Parts: sequence; structure tokens; C-alpha cells
Amino acid sequence: MADGQFVTRDGSPWVPLYLESINEEKCIGCGRCNKVCSHGVLGVKGLTEENEDCEIDDEEMERMVSTVINKGACIGCNACALVCGAKGAQNHVSALDL
Repeated sequence: MADGQFVTRDGSPWVPLYLESINEEKCIGCGRCNKVCSHGVLGVKGLTEENEDCEIDDEEMERMVSTVINKGACIGCNACALVCGAKGAQNHVSALDL
């Protein structure tokens, strides 16, 4: 189906919600989304006190957050949003809007 709509096993309509980005201000760095995603969509990165990107082992790192590293691998299952400790740190886009 090319229109972005699919059906579940019982024939119910289903529209995938693809992960677009992570809101770094909301993310608490719990890592649940990284653990639940089996498609390599997510990774982690460090942030400095000034909210600048840094390596995880950098001594300037203030906190760790999830980040999208392979947007194209997302299958739209929404598992990351279901387990999110911050509830709402992910920004998704409907398959109908692509």
C-alpha cells in the first residue's frame, strides 16, 4: 500500500508513526527507548552543561540523552514512545504525512 496506511492481522487500519527526533530537553537519559528498539534507530550521546554535544566518555559531559542515529530504519512500531521514562520526549511523524 503506497498511501501510508496498512492493516493489522485482524484487518484494523494501522498507520505507522515514524520516529523523527528526540527532544533533548525532555529526555531524561534512562535508555529505555534504546533497549526496546531492535532496528538500530537510536543511540546515546553526551551533553555538556551548555547543552553542546560531546562524547560519552568526555569529562565535560553533564548528562546523557538518546538521539536518532538511523531514522530510515524506523518501522513505526512506537515501542520507544511506550517505554519512554520522560513520556513525550520523542517526536513522531505519521506515514500519511511523508
